[in-house]
Amino acid sequence: MYDIISNLILILAIFSIIVIALQPTKTKSSSNAFMGGSELFTQQKARGFEAFLLKVTVVSLILFFVLSLALIKMN
Repeated sequence: MYDIISNLILILAIFSIIVIALQPTKTKSSSNAFMGGSELFTQQKARGFEAFLLKVTVVSLILFFVLSLALIKMN
């Protein structure tokens, strides 16, 4: 059981990295991240594929943490 959970954690970690890398950036350039952009109050809700990626990211990270806690309890 320990090996199964360890393998699932590894798969979820790789999957989470891929899903996070697929998400589009919010800023137009890297200078806006440090200097501040003029789009301070124009935050829009994620729609379509962006919303799907956000939900998949949240679910995979929650599963990752739950499995990690289960692995700690087993040890």
